[in-house]
Amino acid sequence: MLPALLPLAAALLAIALTFATGFDQRVALPPELDARFYGFFLDRYPLFAVAIVYGLACLALRILRPGPAGWFRRLIGGALALALFLAACLYPTFGGVALRLAFASGGTAFITQQPMPAAYALGSALAATVFGSVLAIGALLIGNGPSRRSQSRRWLRAAADVLVRCLALWFALAVLGLAHTAGFGLWPRRSMTIGDALLACSLAGIAFLPHLSCNGLTTGPDRRRPSRAAA
Repeated sequence: MLPALLPLAAALLAIALTFATGFDQRVALPPELDARFYGFFLDRYPLFAVAIVYGLACLALRILRPGPAGWFRRLIGGALALALFLAACLYPTFGGVALRLAFASGGTAFITQQPMPAAYALGSALAATVFGSVLAIGALLIGNGPSRRSQSRRWLRAAADVLVRCLALWFALAVLGLAHTAGFGLWPRRSMTIGDALLACSLAGIAFLPHLSCNGLTTGPDRRRPSRAAA
């Protein structure tokens, strides 16, 4: 079970390093990276950066864990999966398709006089759809899917698993998007305070623990029932 917690640990470590190093917008970055990283979406949804780290760690865990796919398949598929995920989250600038689609849909719902909670729910749902879709495609590219026992489940159970994971990601991105409402500071315009870092860690834990509980990233052995001959 412990390996399944590595994505959350990576997200918390990223927050701790950002606080410890004092990283903020005043840190000089290469011009191309600076233009693509800083901007409106990072200011508005700063903890989406934590979600990106979490997603990268989920894909990395799929690459590294033992499974039916060979190393060549995992490395090539993993490289493609990571590139696709980064493109969805960072192209053309921070937020990528995920946050742009969420912002556009939520804004449209708001200007059509829908309640603000409904507009926010719609926007976070679409962001979670993009985020979860690229993770799922990445898992297929890597090839380390569920165990044989999981693959033999009925289609209805498999569909229910997918639905639960999508709902968990929806919850996660909705929680992270409320960072400023919860009192998160002005990062990246200034360095994180200790209060900002603790709040970010708390929100990350609340956001991702439901997804960790149902995303099937455990690396334990596949315990099948012994055959009659073996018995």
